[in-house]
Amino acid sequence: MSLKNAELFGQVLVALVTPMTPDGEVDWVSTERLIDYQVSNGANGIVVTGTTGETSTLTDAEKIRLVEVAKSVANGRAKVITGGGSNETAHAMQLYKASEKAGADGVMIVTPYYNKPSQAGVLTHFRLIADATDLPVILYDIPGRAGIPISYDTFHRAAKHPNIVAVKDAKGDLAQASRIMNETDLIYFSGDDSNVLPHLSIGATGLIGVSANVAPKAYAELVAATNNNDFNQALAIHNALEPLQRALMTHVPGTVAAKYALHALGVIDSPRVRLPLVGPEDAEAARIETDIDQVKSIPGLSFDNFRPDRNAAAGGALPKVAGTTR
Repeated sequence: MSLKNAELFGQVLVALVTPMTPDGEVDWVSTERLIDYQVSNGANGIVVTGTTGETSTLTDAEKIRLVEVAKSVANGRAKVITGGGSNETAHAMQLYKASEKAGADGVMIVTPYYNKPSQAGVLTHFRLIADATDLPVILYDIPGRAGIPISYDTFHRAAKHPNIVAVKDAKGDLAQASRIMNETDLIYFSGDDSNVLPHLSIGATGLIGVSANVAPKAYAELVAATNNNDFNQALAIHNALEPLQRALMTHVPGTVAAKYALHALGVIDSPRVRLPLVGPEDAEAARIETDIDQVKSIPGLSFDNFRPDRNAAAGGALPKVAGTTR
């Protein structure tokens, strides 16, 4: 693993869920408690308003307030990164400028989704946003959601921009990851929970994880073990986390399952998500619970008081104010 510029964003970054009240409004009390839970258990980076934070259905005002709240709660203990962005370049530029004013330490730009631009369009999108802010930029490669990958050539060209300094890789192409780390100065973050140890083993600096919402201490210990070149300890934690990763990442969207688990553990007050996301149906909830039953011992995490509430999670909410853009 690489410690290159680890202080810029941290190494253990949580793709934070956005806690909601049962009627679908942001639960700011639970949000503060959740952020403190992450930072107190070893997370040194908080990514708000990303995919896991339901960026698609948050208003711009909510996104900016999430940056402000995270900065306040972290209080210098962790970096705060604005995730998400927009598939409209002009809107993304506005959001990131506002995030910088709100105190963000960095921004994470997702590949433009749905409109499927060419690689020239992807590169222009990244460059214009990076021009619009002085903050360090993480490029987010997630073809499963965006519909298109970031090509090797696009990474190589984007890396020449002084503000574009890192990658979140949710593509899982380890050969390309090695090449990008060999041939550019980009800081590498694993963006696929099951690939955290493989990515670290070939030189990644850290992770931006969904299941880290539930198990931040375990990921902090996994990263510490790799920093210390203790592969056996890192592998033991990797294996311990596998059933939790399966529970949270394979049955329903990660946001839905992470909220379901966090509510069952008493960390947040409601597992509610906003439509079109909905809580797990009974069969899905049963599979999540069965996988969690396979968890043996994860550092810093106990399921002794795990009390899932399928009724509280059922359905999805329509907030009073739609996630308008401008």
